[in-house]
Amino acid sequence: MMEVDRLVVGPLGVNCYLLWNPEGRGALVVDPGDDGAGIVAECRRRELVVRGVLLTHAHVDHIRGVGAVAAAFGCPVRLSPADLPLYRSPANALPPWLAAAVDLPAPGTVPADLPGLAFEILETPGHTPGGGCYFFPEAGVVFTGDTLFAGAIGRADLPGGDHGALLRSIRDRLLPLPDATRVLPGHGAESTIGAERRQNPYLR
Repeated sequence: MMEVDRLVVGPLGVNCYLLWNPEGRGALVVDPGDDGAGIVAECRRRELVVRGVLLTHAHVDHIRGVGAVAAAFGCPVRLSPADLPLYRSPANALPPWLAAAVDLPAPGTVPADLPGLAFEILETPGHTPGGGCYFFPEAGVVFTGDTLFAGAIGRADLPGGDHGALLRSIRDRLLPLPDATRVLPGHGAESTIGAERRQNPYLR
């Protein structure tokens, strides 16, 4: 069974997730938003072999640790092509809190069928043009980035955001998942699909 742990990184409190197969120690990292050296150290402490980085979107607070993780493990990075302009832009920064990310590798293909770590990509534009979520059906977990939170949804008022597209993405791609599916968002506490379907005030 896949194991998951959360590291809260950076001044905006991004949830970076480590997920791994305890039998082979193969691992993936979701949204290494900052403190790349700390993420690498934690992976090595756990003796994880990182096979890829999965990015839910390319806002700066979710990508500043990508270069360090990818370089340390020689692993590919998955990002929707629609977010490439944002990923590469030197204006993708939040001064004075966050400078633009540096040493970012070109995105590539992360195997979706690693033993114990099989996932599906759910394209969920709205927060950004290339927003995406990662559903791990065997583990019953979906990583939603800044698309869906516990009791809230992502912002759509930033450049490239689209509120209507965001709501369609959530309703068409996320809410059909099983009720018990754990929702692991980009910030804040976890939830479940069933709880968000019943209680999220933005989805009524």
